[in-house]
Amino acid sequence: MKNISIIGCGAIGTDLALAIDKENIKNAKLVSVFDSQKEKGEGLVKRLKNKSVTNYTDFKNFYGSLKNEADVIVECASQQAVKNYLFDLLKLNKEILLMSVGALVDKKFLSNIELSAKEHKSTIHIPSGAIAGIDAIKSVKKDIKTINLTTTKNPQSLSGAPFIVNNKIDIKKIKNRKVLFSGTADQAVKLFPANINVAAILSLSGIGFKKTTVNIVADPKIKINQHEINVKGDFGELLVTIKNKPSKSNPKTSHLAILSAIEYLDGLCRDGIKIGT
Repeated sequence: MKNISIIGCGAIGTDLALAIDKENIKNAKLVSVFDSQKEKGEGLVKRLKNKSVTNYTDFKNFYGSLKNEADVIVECASQQAVKNYLFDLLKLNKEILLMSVGALVDKKFLSNIELSAKEHKSTIHIPSGAIAGIDAIKSVKKDIKTINLTTTKNPQSLSGAPFIVNNKIDIKKIKNRKVLFSGTADQAVKLFPANINVAAILSLSGIGFKKTTVNIVADPKIKINQHEINVKGDFGELLVTIKNKPSKSNPKTSHLAILSAIEYLDGLCRDGIKIGT
């Protein structure tokens, strides 16, 4: 049995907590949750059958509990939360499941956390999230020449993104399919931090943030989140299309990203045969 602590009580954190509570994740016990917004943590804990789960709003108190209580720490809060807390978490010599992978776009930050993880014998796990084909991309990454990702979403799910705000785009006026952004993955992750974690996962699995190209398309006629991946290289060509239903509680998050986190956590807690990464 592994004790699980969750950082972030939004859509992913809530669904993970409920999956553990319903015993859909075997050999796992939720011991604590942390969210700086008090009402989020309280709302989540109220939905649980397990009434022994501790809700923290102060990171110092939460951190103090982790050394003796947690085996796996799951981050599903934000890129800023990763930057604020990850170095401290790595010192605990724990398994860390990281969802806000866009934070790793900073090359120096990525290098430093890799060094810190090795120093403290901690392991950072990153699920495949809202896309497929990651195992294949990792296996051929030395032969890859180009990777392109085209992500298409309903404009409403892009609201609040820095790109939308900075360019003063009124998403309500988008009536037809429109390419909003074309550039590199490092640019996309910074400009759409809550929408394009898939670009970060793709970059880390393949040829890096600056060599991975991204198109972000707004289409008011679709109700899904669609990701089209085109990988070319000496190995041949890989084409993957994923059409995800958004999370009911947060349209910015694909339901598949949540299911991916649940499956990965289940794998961390389960002995026996494991297929893929």
